[in-house]
Amino acid sequence: MEQNRYSRQILFNPISEAGQDKIKKSSVLVVGAGALGTVICNHLVRSGIGKLRIIDRDYVELSNLQRQMLFDEEDVKEAVPKAIAAKNKLKKINSTITVEAVIGNATYENIEELVEDVDVVLDGTDNFATRYLLNDICFKKNIPFSYGGVVSSRGMSAFFIPGETPCLRCITKEGGDTGQTCDTVGVINPAVDIVSSMQVTETLKYLTGNKDHLRKTLRTFDIWFNNQYDMKFPKPNPTCPTCQQKKFPALQKTAKANETVLCGRNTVQIHQKSQLDLTKWEKRLSSVAAVKRTPFLVKAQFDDEMNFVLFPDGRVLIQGTEDQVKARTWYDRYIGS
Repeated sequence: MEQNRYSRQILFNPISEAGQDKIKKSSVLVVGAGALGTVICNHLVRSGIGKLRIIDRDYVELSNLQRQMLFDEEDVKEAVPKAIAAKNKLKKINSTITVEAVIGNATYENIEELVEDVDVVLDGTDNFATRYLLNDICFKKNIPFSYGGVVSSRGMSAFFIPGETPCLRCITKEGGDTGQTCDTVGVINPAVDIVSSMQVTETLKYLTGNKDHLRKTLRTFDIWFNNQYDMKFPKPNPTCPTCQQKKFPALQKTAKANETVLCGRNTVQIHQKSQLDLTKWEKRLSSVAAVKRTPFLVKAQFDDEMNFVLFPDGRVLIQGTEDQVKARTWYDRYIGS
């Protein structure tokens, strides 16, 4: 039965039976189960990856369905966390593989645990802060990192291997991104599919032992305006704090506030508590807001269109503002310290 499932992939000579066996024995981490992440997971599971670990902090909303291929209207109705919704769909696609779903943020506190026993880390995120975190842990732990980004009709991807290529910090300037997001300038789903497919293709090359065919470039494209460019990897930057100086700045504990503006989402995330009892908060907030409880979260909608989304791991999304002071005021008023 397994031979039949993967027969067309096995017929592809660079993979063959030997490569398929390597894929089956491999384990990967996908950080982010949104546009990029759902396509990545779909390809990997259909390819027969042995173990897939997914982490995502968000839940499914209607605007996701245009490009996040593993979700449907029922997931929106039930406000299912993306990691769980993705796992549910993936297990229906391929019940023979192991899928781990983690609801939460990838942070310097949990990233070492998340990358334990994985062969490749794939980027399904939408921000460079998390990408630098993934870059740093991968180069610290000697794990390849499949990077991808997409916005509008533009995309880019690269496959970094510790000790063999420069790292993400060597070829991008921290804080130098445009600030454009899918929520501010939009995105078309074919661009998402192309970037994700590039990420998975390089991953499969690596896992099946076809390293000679790895691209070794940062590829950028715009499929609407018909542009494509490959930048050959430069030599590692000798002052790079990650791959050369081994300082790994994204893995260091910082004194940053626990408020995070989710760019383009009109949302501030506050992660102050280590856990939240959803049953308690469902009851407490029901006297001041319209409350909906799911097995994974509590949503509270207030009269003036301000929403709270509470997660068991202590995170609260304050929806309706990007003003951290306003979000903190609302948080303190209803959640407290």
